[in-house]
Amino acid sequence: MNHSPAANRRGIFFMVSGTASFVANDALVKFASQSMPSSQLIFIRGALSVLLILAVAYALRTPVRVPSGTRGWVTGRALVDALATMLYLGSLFHLPIANAIAITLAAPLFMTLFAAVFLGERVNTARWLAVGAGFTGVLLVVQPRADGFNYYALVCLLAALCHASRDLMTRRIDAGVPSIIVTLTTALAVTALSGGLTLAQTWQPFSGFEFGVLLLAAAFLAAGYYLTVCSMRFGELSVVGPFRYSGIIFALVLGYLGWRDIPNVIAWCGIALLVGSGLYMLRGNKPGTPAQNEADTPLA
Repeated sequence: MNHSPAANRRGIFFMVSGTASFVANDALVKFASQSMPSSQLIFIRGALSVLLILAVAYALRTPVRVPSGTRGWVTGRALVDALATMLYLGSLFHLPIANAIAITLAAPLFMTLFAAVFLGERVNTARWLAVGAGFTGVLLVVQPRADGFNYYALVCLLAALCHASRDLMTRRIDAGVPSIIVTLTTALAVTALSGGLTLAQTWQPFSGFEFGVLLLAAAFLAAGYYLTVCSMRFGELSVVGPFRYSGIIFALVLGYLGWRDIPNVIAWCGIALLVGSGLYMLRGNKPGTPAQNEADTPLA
């Protein structure tokens, strides 16, 4: 399937906006996790996100149903997303956070491979190099420790693979299914799975302030779900996917604003690589540029 440069740019915008929403959600969840059990927190946040999405669907007068012909893809995508969430959180408890972030952001590499193999997208040499440069930039920013890789690193890598598979499945969903319905199904699956895990933990009381924090996190989570679904439905997977690396930039900004964390020299080199690879991807989607030229030799 061919995508116009305008469609790719729209997909990139949705991906960057969705990634920013997820980073904001992560920051709020990290704050709330200081006083609440993780599974309880995830369940409450998920339940609130489901209610918010239902409210939006009602406001848009969108029927809350999935056409039978595409129900399998919508449900399958939601289950894969829920599995990825649980795998990532399970590994996060046993890995340094820098290692977990670095491994998870291998997902765009998988997405580019899937786009070439399963969707027939032309992924030329320059685009592969840009994706690789972006991932190298991630490693330089987070600077994972060698002694932080263990069995749970494989679990985290499996989560990244599930995330890439989820995005591939998004492209298989019929275009007639509203993105808000795909978003709702995903939120329901994650909430149901985390709800089951709460049965193994003792619930703790929480204040109205904590509830407000989780409500705001739920809003960002729902926005992240929706914007990511939209990004996968508009742009080429191999073009849009690498812009998930923008999450590192947003995390650095939050780290500076909240804790005055300043990147070191190595991290600044990584930021330069991330920005450079992103600018190349944007430039490569202008009509008539080398990245769009039929003479480019694809690797897959």
